[in-house]
Amino acid sequence: MSSWKSLLLRIGDNCPDYGTSSDFKEHIETCFGVIRRELEHSSNDILTFLLQCAEQLPHKIPLYGTLVGLLNLENEDFVKQMVETTQANFQDALDFGNCDMIRILMRFLTVMMCSKVLQPSSLVVVFETLLSSAATTLDEEKGNPSWQARGDFYVSCILSCLPWGGSELVEQVPEEIESVMVGIEAYLSIRRHNSDTGLSFFEDDDESGRGVVEKDFLEDLWGRIQVLSSNGWKVDSVPRPHLSFEAQLVAGKSHEFGPINTPEQPEPLSEVSGVLYGKQKHDAELKYPQRIRRLNIFPASKIEDMQPIDRFIVEEYLLDVLLFLNGCRKECASFMVGLPVPFRYDYLMAETIFSQLLLLPLPPFKPIYYTLVIMDLCKALPGAFPGVVAGAVRALFEKIADLDTECQTRLILWFSHHLSNFQFIWPWEEWAFVLDLPKWAPQRVFVQEVLEREVRLSYWDKVKQSIENAPALEELLPPKGSPNFIYSIEDGREKTEQHALSAELNNKVKGRQTAREIISWVEESVFPNHAWDVALKVVVHTLLDIGSKSFTHLITVLERYGQVFARICPDHDKQVMLIAEVSSYWKNNAQMTAIAIDRMMGYRLISNLAIVRWVFSPANIEQFHTSDRPWEVLRNAISKTYNRISDLRNEISSLKKSVVSAEEAATKAKTELDAAESKLSLVDGEPVLGDNPARLKRLKANAEKAKEEEVSVHESLEAKEALLARALDENEALFLSLYKNFSNVLMERLPDPSRARTLRELKSIQADEMTVDLDESSVMEVDNESGRPNKSQSNGGKESNIYNVGEKEQWCLSTLGYVKAFARQYASEIWAHIEKLDADVFTENVHPLFKKAVYSGLSRPINDVSSG
Repeated sequence: MSSWKSLLLRIGDNCPDYGTSSDFKEHIETCFGVIRRELEHSSNDILTFLLQCAEQLPHKIPLYGTLVGLLNLENEDFVKQMVETTQANFQDALDFGNCDMIRILMRFLTVMMCSKVLQPSSLVVVFETLLSSAATTLDEEKGNPSWQARGDFYVSCILSCLPWGGSELVEQVPEEIESVMVGIEAYLSIRRHNSDTGLSFFEDDDESGRGVVEKDFLEDLWGRIQVLSSNGWKVDSVPRPHLSFEAQLVAGKSHEFGPINTPEQPEPLSEVSGVLYGKQKHDAELKYPQRIRRLNIFPASKIEDMQPIDRFIVEEYLLDVLLFLNGCRKECASFMVGLPVPFRYDYLMAETIFSQLLLLPLPPFKPIYYTLVIMDLCKALPGAFPGVVAGAVRALFEKIADLDTECQTRLILWFSHHLSNFQFIWPWEEWAFVLDLPKWAPQRVFVQEVLEREVRLSYWDKVKQSIENAPALEELLPPKGSPNFIYSIEDGREKTEQHALSAELNNKVKGRQTAREIISWVEESVFPNHAWDVALKVVVHTLLDIGSKSFTHLITVLERYGQVFARICPDHDKQVMLIAEVSSYWKNNAQMTAIAIDRMMGYRLISNLAIVRWVFSPANIEQFHTSDRPWEVLRNAISKTYNRISDLRNEISSLKKSVVSAEEAATKAKTELDAAESKLSLVDGEPVLGDNPARLKRLKANAEKAKEEEVSVHESLEAKEALLARALDENEALFLSLYKNFSNVLMERLPDPSRARTLRELKSIQADEMTVDLDESSVMEVDNESGRPNKSQSNGGKESNIYNVGEKEQWCLSTLGYVKAFARQYASEIWAHIEKLDADVFTENVHPLFKKAVYSGLSRPINDVSSG
């Protein structure tokens, strides 16, 4: 990398490029001196790279803004070009709805205004344009209130600029900025409060019984800006290096910022319809998502003492680093621990990372990214951050019963992976008390699932060794993952006729017989003499046993003999029994059960509808609140169905572009041929219609080939569109089956709506009954499930170690959590079929808590709950 690039990239960092200095003023002067010399022969490269740095290292924007201000004193044309390029990039970001780029370029504009590069009035015009668009969106005649998410985003962008330039705006254009603030206040007074209960980290957050309406993100930001304004716009967390160069910068020419146009307003709602409003609101929130939802893990006494606006700014810094350095984990960790702020922020950093890892409906990046970042931060800050992370885990563990179901799953996956990178070391003795809780208590289930996931990442004996400080926890370890092969003869079992069939099939496979030959053997030798279910058992257990050595062995067996399964199990009923046999074979290994079923679905040997039916079979229903095993299989099935549809949509989008290209090529080839055929040329001195024969022949061949390619691409597109239509029909059937099953099992177990109108009331049913019986019960009553004394003294007498939610109520809570999680994760697909689901499933007869869970997951207006 050339020296000027390195200086631009590393400005503000403690690095060799700037020697021992860490002073921002010296860094800017050094960088400016080099850039000024390079401008003459590398101006275009410098402009592009400087903008890239500002856009992708936005926590350094004040430094880049000051540097641009100094360059403005030397080369006005260069800086004018930079302002014009920024304007073009900003307009593109608005047109394409690139939220991150809009937000960051507005910050860059604000800082350039502070450095006298941009006229304050130009920045105010940008604010007014966005504010006007936001207000129009809420107008039912001119706009579309269901798209409030876009208006909220525009207003949040304006407010988030003010910590970087509020004092300058108030000083230089006081009336104009006051007008903007009045406009924002007016907007806040007419917008809808954004409750978004379906996206809360904790289930209790959506209970309105508290009588306190918490501020939404925009209301909270407005409050922080109000405090900042009353404090004279003093911010500790925003560097203001331009003040060190104020005497020089004031001599620079301030440039105009060209006009910008916000995208067209969405079409007004054609009718007053809850469904139509809900669909468009969902689309708007997908395009303009809320960037962060605060996860308050630690008590106020632990969080670093900082001004309200400083918390917002540090969060912005951290989110920007996570966003732009997601491909460079080491750099990411390095920048996160070296933010330009004069105070510690370890606890806030942990809360921000966990808020992204657990963000609903999906984190911005794959969870593995946050695992790596946390790991690198623990290594970068070995004396501080591991303790903070451990504190976060303990705090979340305390609240696990109220944590959203999807968040619980992500926390389990992250924590087990995190421990695997630190030799599985954890003070398990702290959590040994979970053995005194009933088997359905969320804390006990959490420990059990973490240990199960650890075994997947290591091996059983290693994990057992890691809990030696709490050896009783071995009770929660999964079984050793050996197969349950019922035709094994090693353990001295009596050899039956089925054993002989299994051995015969095994020999046929070892003899490399084909799937067709084995199908013939089953149909001619097994079916006539044995029941169908016997044949199924023999085939499934034998073939799975042959494929049990490794994942590769399993894939080989399924590829080679998958058609045997398909022939024996052609319909849903038989496929459900097939899945049950797979689960029976791998009953000691949840991971292999999930992998085998997932691969079978991938090879279309079993359908997603069969998987749903198996998940809702009686044996699995009884595990809904105590094990992730059935849920993992269901998650995989729905995910695979969704991915197939996504792949088809991507292929169709690509083919549509190919169709346009093919049509253009065919038209061009035809035009060239027509022109050649109509051309007069001389042959033997006589005028003849048509170009020379050789060229005509070549052009005709080209035209025919182009036409054939056009027809071929059209046919491919039609075929893919037919596949998509079929896949969407299957998807509708899947969600109908899923939610009918959910509704049926919940109706059987949920208490009467008059007894449980909210989740809190559902949780308190058992507690109320216990209060009545408390005086009659003995202190040392033995818990039926665990056979252990059910004492509050089990862990130092802590009250929290008694779990007062009954098994039936916990089953309902867990199942409702999954109802909401699936609705939230696949909301786009469910909204596409909502009319059918409303008519067939979400009727007046379903339990209100079930309907509330679905609607909450869809962020569907709560007043729609009463509609049939």
